Amino acid sequence: MTVIRHPRPAPVRHRHWPLCRRCSGIALDLGSARTRAWIAGRGMVLDVPTVTFPGTGAVHPIQRGTIVDTDGTARMLDRLLGHRMPRIGRPLVVLAAPVLDGLAFRTAARAAVEILRPRAVLTVPGARAVALAAGADHVRPLLVVDIGAHLTEVVLLADGAVTDARRTALGTGDLCDGTEPELITEAVTGMVTAMLRQDRTSLTRTALRRGVLLAGGGALRPDITRDLPDGLGCAVQPVPSPHTAAVRGAAGLLAAAHHHPSVSDL
Repeated sequence: MTVIRHPRPAPVRHRHWPLCRRCSGIALDLGSARTRAWIAGRGMVLDVPTVTFPGTGAVHPIQRGTIVDTDGTARMLDRLLGHRMPRIGRPLVVLAAPVLDGLAFRTAARAAVEILRPRAVLTVPGARAVALAAGADHVRPLLVVDIGAHLTEVVLLADGAVTDARRTALGTGDLCDGTEPELITEAVTGMVTAMLRQDRTSLTRTALRRGVLLAGGGALRPDITRDLPDGLGCAVQPVPSPHTAAVRGAAGLLAAAHHHPSVSDL
């Protein structure tokens, strides 16, 4: 008996963006103040106010890290990105999301992003995206402080996973209303102190000895970067281009997912 062996089909080799139209992709950072988008093969295409115009004036659909108007967020994404979508294929979307209140945010964000007809939506904690953008070592514990316009998060990462997180509805956007920068510094110091008190391991203390990674618009404020090391008692290292770190980290994950079999088969 003759056995005929059929050769296995060769694995699909992805072409580099933007030539691989089937695998178009978008990285998104939906912030309370700014919406940022990175498109495969084109780089950063958006860094604009998070606002929609339903006909009665400007409305902010995302407030203090919470999507309060899913339909408005969808309209905003359609207005900003709808005309940029490829005619062939459906995009893979990687979305940077707040760590706390993440489930509600991810659910609302996924619903809003459907306006872009994605073939899949992947989410990544904003702090992990920041660490990726900074090229930080994920093996050792890492403390990430992300001071945005209307929200500040302190996140402890271990092996790349979130092990503890705190947040406060306070950011650099509040400083123009008379809020002193010291309040943000004190809030961050208080959250880190609470982490230390409740940590039954040595992860938080180990991360502090390593130093804090600082991201968000707060990392561009000299009054914050000057006072925060004294408050925390450790080194504070702003990431390069800290206000766009989350979307750049999401873009890095998007590039990695582009070649992953589990995603390419979607």
